[in-house]
Amino acid sequence: MPPAISIAGLTKTYASGLQALKAVDLEIRKGEIFALLGPNGAGKTTLVSIVAGLRRADAGHVRVCGIDAARDPDGVRRHLGLAPQETGVYLPVSVRDNLRLFAALAGLRGRTRRDRIDEVTTALGLGELLDRRAADLSGGERRRLHTAIALVHRPALVLLDEPTVGADVRTRAEILDLVRSVAADGSAVVYSTHYLHEVEQLDAHVAVMDRGRVVARGGVAELVRTHGSSALELTFDGHVPTAACGAGAIVEGDAVRIPTDDPARTAGRLLPQLGADSGSLRAIEVIRPDLESVFLAVTGRRYDTETEAAVR
Repeated sequence: MPPAISIAGLTKTYASGLQALKAVDLEIRKGEIFALLGPNGAGKTTLVSIVAGLRRADAGHVRVCGIDAARDPDGVRRHLGLAPQETGVYLPVSVRDNLRLFAALAGLRGRTRRDRIDEVTTALGLGELLDRRAADLSGGERRRLHTAIALVHRPALVLLDEPTVGADVRTRAEILDLVRSVAADGSAVVYSTHYLHEVEQLDAHVAVMDRGRVVARGGVAELVRTHGSSALELTFDGHVPTAACGAGAIVEGDAVRIPTDDPARTAGRLLPQLGADSGSLRAIEVIRPDLESVFLAVTGRRYDTETEAAVR
């Protein structure tokens, strides 16, 4: 059986000159949850858009379930369920009619359509909202409907771009549960997110993207074992003193992160060296190996302080 997605040499440059993708290679198997991680501007949304047929690549190819996306985009779309970051529902009509419409567009009719709608509404807690207009839903409820639309036809490949942005705690938990269920039923799920703890909860296979390239990939445990490291982070009022900037230290604004296998011993050695600068020390944090430390190791930058412009 062909993989759910096979991507080779995918390259995309925008008219502004920004190269959003630089020869990206990926292969995603059926039944796999595959998380795309990276800051705004890393190329995640561009990659998802090309797979979904919403943008064309400059070079390389994408095959979905063995179908060439450039040569047969309609054939590819029959295998796709897409929930982009911005919710796309018809506000004037009910939840039920939104689902009926999109199920019909996917070729579902009669009893099959009713059964599929029952499945996704039950899984996402929408059963009591079927007759409510989409315009009258809360943000979390609208996000659940948006996800249900992408899944109602049981696609072989599900593309979820920031599916829990702005979602409440209940909605986030329901979406994560449904992602696990969809993958267990054999669909491949591409899950693009900024929330590292969600990827850890899903135990997903991971590709870390940075400035258009895949810079690391593997399972969560494998990446943490290979690239993760402990560190000591010191935050100061004002500038970081020179005494805190030893070998390997990474300075970002008013904070310095020092990689170390023994944060406690490093703190005991470093603090006396600060001298008069110790008065400006505001916080000390011990960083344990996790996906954030993986991102720091492979990119040289912290995950949650990126300020690059988003690529759309």
